[in-house]
Amino acid sequence: MGETVTGRVLRLLAAFTAERPELGLTELSRRADLPLTTTHRLVGELTDWGALERGEDGRYRVGLRLWEVGALAPRGLGLRESAMPFLEDLYEVTRQNVQLAVLDGTEVVYVERISGRGAVNVITRVGGRLPLHATGVGLVLLAHADPELQEQVLASPLKRYTAKTRCDPEEVRRALADVRRSGVAVSDGQIELIALSVAAPVHGRRGDVVAALSVVVPAATSDPRAYVPVVRAAARGISRVLGAPEPRTSRRGERQ
Repeated sequence: MGETVTGRVLRLLAAFTAERPELGLTELSRRADLPLTTTHRLVGELTDWGALERGEDGRYRVGLRLWEVGALAPRGLGLRESAMPFLEDLYEVTRQNVQLAVLDGTEVVYVERISGRGAVNVITRVGGRLPLHATGVGLVLLAHADPELQEQVLASPLKRYTAKTRCDPEEVRRALADVRRSGVAVSDGQIELIALSVAAPVHGRRGDVVAALSVVVPAATSDPRAYVPVVRAAARGISRVLGAPEPRTSRRGERQ
């Protein structure tokens, strides 16, 4: 059975990336591995509908109509609405990058980000993806994911971004155990040497981890311990709004 029209359209849309947000028709045809005539016809239909836009130079980019549809995704929409007051509060306290992310397959997808002019530079963006093993939010999500997914990730090649990136499966496994024990993840220079991330889990109505929240600060001048209380407080606030059950506490009042 041949490929459907829907499959070809999805391949065209997948040709756009953060590194290549604008593409000419020939380049689209090559990256989507489709005949030029097919590409021309489908791109024309997508442009008429608003999924793509054509610039004055003849190159195409993702259109606002597609962004409107994507913004309706329920997992991101309700989560973002519930989280925004707490993200804004966390940003006001830290004046650094504040991020909210969810698990999608074997990657983390960023659904919201607040960043100020003086914040440390980061490569993340709303809608962007990064691997689970090298980011603070990714470590939180992976630590609380199904064991099968954990083993799938650890059995795959772990991409190295910097000299500090954990690429040894056993080292990552120990880091995940520490996240479950402490309730937070610290990723120091694993994606960019200049950045340090402190992340905490966001719980849903059933008590499961539905997202992760992080603050990204300058690695050279920041003590991660100083950010743990405010990140935890923001994550607990979002969890309460989402209807998460109250956490169990030990005799010392610590979360279990």
